[in-house]
Amino acid sequence: MQKQLNLQKNKLKLHNRFEEALNPSQLEAVRHMQGPLLVIAGAGSGKTRTLIYRVAHLVEEGVPPASILLLTFTRKAASEMLNRAARLLDDRCERVSGGTFHSFANAILHRYASKIGFDSGFTILDRADSESLIGMLRKEYGAASGKRAFPRKQTLINIFSRAVNKVLTLEEVILKDYSHFVPHLDIILNIFEAYRVHKIEHNLLDFDDLLVYLHTLLKNYPAIRERLSSNYRYIMVDEYQDTNLLQADILVFLASVHNNVMAVGDDAQSIYAFRGANFKNIMNYPDIFPGTKIIKLEENYRSVQPILNLTNVIIDRATEKYKKNLFSRKSGGMRPLLVDAVNERGQSRFVTEKILEIQQRGIPLDQIAVLFRASFHSFDLEIELSRAQVPFIKVGGFKFTESAHIKDVLAHLKVIANPYDRLSWYRILLLLKKVGTKTAQNLYETVAGEKLGYRGILKIAPKSKQSRDIEKLKELFAGIQAESMTAAQMGEAVINYYCPILQNRFDDYPKRLIDLEQLVTIMDRYRDLEGFLCDMALDPPNTSVNDNLATGFEGNKRLVLSTVHSAKGLEWHSVFIIWALDGRFPLIHALNSQEELEEELRLMYVAATRAKENLFITYPSQVYDRGSGLVLSRPARFIDMITDNILDKYTLAYW
Repeated sequence: MQKQLNLQKNKLKLHNRFEEALNPSQLEAVRHMQGPLLVIAGAGSGKTRTLIYRVAHLVEEGVPPASILLLTFTRKAASEMLNRAARLLDDRCERVSGGTFHSFANAILHRYASKIGFDSGFTILDRADSESLIGMLRKEYGAASGKRAFPRKQTLINIFSRAVNKVLTLEEVILKDYSHFVPHLDIILNIFEAYRVHKIEHNLLDFDDLLVYLHTLLKNYPAIRERLSSNYRYIMVDEYQDTNLLQADILVFLASVHNNVMAVGDDAQSIYAFRGANFKNIMNYPDIFPGTKIIKLEENYRSVQPILNLTNVIIDRATEKYKKNLFSRKSGGMRPLLVDAVNERGQSRFVTEKILEIQQRGIPLDQIAVLFRASFHSFDLEIELSRAQVPFIKVGGFKFTESAHIKDVLAHLKVIANPYDRLSWYRILLLLKKVGTKTAQNLYETVAGEKLGYRGILKIAPKSKQSRDIEKLKELFAGIQAESMTAAQMGEAVINYYCPILQNRFDDYPKRLIDLEQLVTIMDRYRDLEGFLCDMALDPPNTSVNDNLATGFEGNKRLVLSTVHSAKGLEWHSVFIIWALDGRFPLIHALNSQEELEEELRLMYVAATRAKENLFITYPSQVYDRGSGLVLSRPARFIDMITDNILDKYTLAYW
């Protein structure tokens, strides 16, 4: 009797703790027991806490831990949630089944491997193994025999994976995203089929196969589907807006017996379509699971209200959404500021000066972030930050001077400024066909021996097999007049020469070409080549460690530069969103697709909701876009024409 009383007292204490720790909407989601539930969790609204408390609540209510399934997008996330639930309640929570869709699929497929035509001891190919296998098949089909512009093995696996995750045919993927490979479509299809057959014959599955075969198993074997659904009577899925079509179908199969499924996500933060995420999954959830209860988490624990006033207006412009209104109990805060910087240099100077000002007010650099749509958007800012000796790390994409194609172009420019730069000459010469290290050394010694500067290349008499490429290089340097050309003119000449090399070296050359165009824009700031190259060398030394950088600065405090995609889930005291220019953010190619434009809007929303206290949005208003021939001058349409009581506007007086 006393034991029963103690259990009831402990249960009452836990319920009191729930009510103290959770707001009414979170508490309602935690206590929901029967039927499908969709929790629309606005940015910074405590969705992780809600999942943790729900795990504890289910266990406390007597649900066997093994019959609870928590699906997340990383194993670490699942492990941390279950550990926190155990600290909240007791170690029963650690016996809850938790992991990713892929790890769950792996466990189930090992149990039922024979049903899908595999032995239970099948091997999972990691990314490197898959690339090696595709590389081998690529050679067997003659695709590695010097065919111009044929996709490399890394690109082939990306194409195959995109087709699987988006449930598209290879033809559809190539036509939409890799149109420059259409001439090789037949060979690509043959390689894909050979890859599929080889895996079956050798008892191999790759990462994407885990979802494909789990889907097949659940679809084709009703008895197994019912058994699994009966075993896992309470299912929770985190970040549901990031699921693909296969994952959504798998969830339907797993919930078929009971429909006790809880999806937590935010339609406004669906930004991973390029990885296969399907925005429609979260929008169609109530139709897929009839009788769905929808709970919205709208109290934000991150940002001051003026920032939320802006983000609410931004996301309200989405054509398809779950209507919600984020609010905060945090008092004070300034209105976000939209800055017309006139040009890129003005933008970089403003951001740098404002960062130093915020730092002087006592905010550590690592609590300040600069966010951008594409990696190359930060290139000019990196130069300005280096000049001002502001230490920074960059997450998402390469640092400017670390990109291979940027290094290639800079090497050509360096030998113009310093004709006896051995390393740069080697880099240039090794780009040429039929030129190896020994040949590059001999060619360099010939150039250096002529004492004619970079024009020493004109004295080289190459072997016949090298003559074509060497002659093109000679034509480039013969046309360079360093005494009379501007830095930008020399940059354009080098890039025009380099473009065919770019196409042969990189499967994603259209994107890299945009980087090179940005490089010329930066060079246009400089009167001479030497000044430009000097600034390129000013970046502080750093070493990349798992997408973060090892630091040698006092206190290990560095400003964060990040793409918006890499910033999701993070927060900073002060945030700058740069290049918020229509045609850059949103990207110009997205303007012709309503679906892509909607995702660009959600990206802007994600960027703005990272800020806790200060939000600055900047754009250069006089930008010539070489691809379209247009002058871009308007702020991003997502923030244009927002009233002054929501967004302050300012135009810089300096250039």
